[in-house]
Amino acid sequence: MTSPHMTSLARALLLAAALALTAQAAHAAQTIGYSPAAQRVLTRARAAAGGAGWNMLRGWHEVGRRGGVRYEAWLDPLRYGLRVEVHDPTGLEVHGFNGAGEWRIRPTGEVTGVDVRGQRSAARTEAFFDIHGYFYPGRFDASADDLGVRTAHGRAYDVVRVKPWGGTARELWFDRRSHLLARMVDRNGPAPVALAVSDYRKVGPVRVAFHLTPEDAASIQAPDREVESLDFGPADRARFSLPRPTAETAAPPAPAGL
Repeated sequence: MTSPHMTSLARALLLAAALALTAQAAHAAQTIGYSPAAQRVLTRARAAAGGAGWNMLRGWHEVGRRGGVRYEAWLDPLRYGLRVEVHDPTGLEVHGFNGAGEWRIRPTGEVTGVDVRGQRSAARTEAFFDIHGYFYPGRFDASADDLGVRTAHGRAYDVVRVKPWGGTARELWFDRRSHLLARMVDRNGPAPVALAVSDYRKVGPVRVAFHLTPEDAASIQAPDREVESLDFGPADRARFSLPRPTAETAAPPAPAGL
């Protein structure tokens, strides 16, 4: 038979567990999710850039130049996935992120990073903002707060601060007349880095900016980026993971007897 003392103890433990779960839920609500004001700004921005057309995308393949250097990028609008190939004078460098592991292959063939589960803040942030993850509140865990109306260079903007879970925040400045993204500001470094977003073009069902220009011409953290071509063919998830060794790249077998 259960004693009254044990019954009281069990109730106390259940109450403590319930309070802990409530506290965890409240913390999650504070760290993940869009404020109503931020959601209104982002809803207007999404409508201006194609609205429901963003739901039709199944992949993202982009070719262009960053700081004058040719690059080719693949992204996944359904879940985290990023692959960027940079063709510079030293050779080909490949950078990938599959949502769990981040990796690079240098022009020398050296492999850095590991393709295993874990958080990679910079890669997660790049993948989120490059795919316009803030337009998909149900797909990518993120928080967004409204910073109100701000002015710069004689223009007014609706500004929201968006932070992907496990990544770093950026300010998104939407033109109050067109509702399109016009500026992006990163305040995580020693000095803010601001990009002007322009040259919107209709590609398939959506409108996409083809030019991102640093407002500080001397900035090396965010070089000028010009998109030359863009298509939305379905993403190949194998591109985002570190390639497995082949017979040509695998280490030769050890001599017999060793």
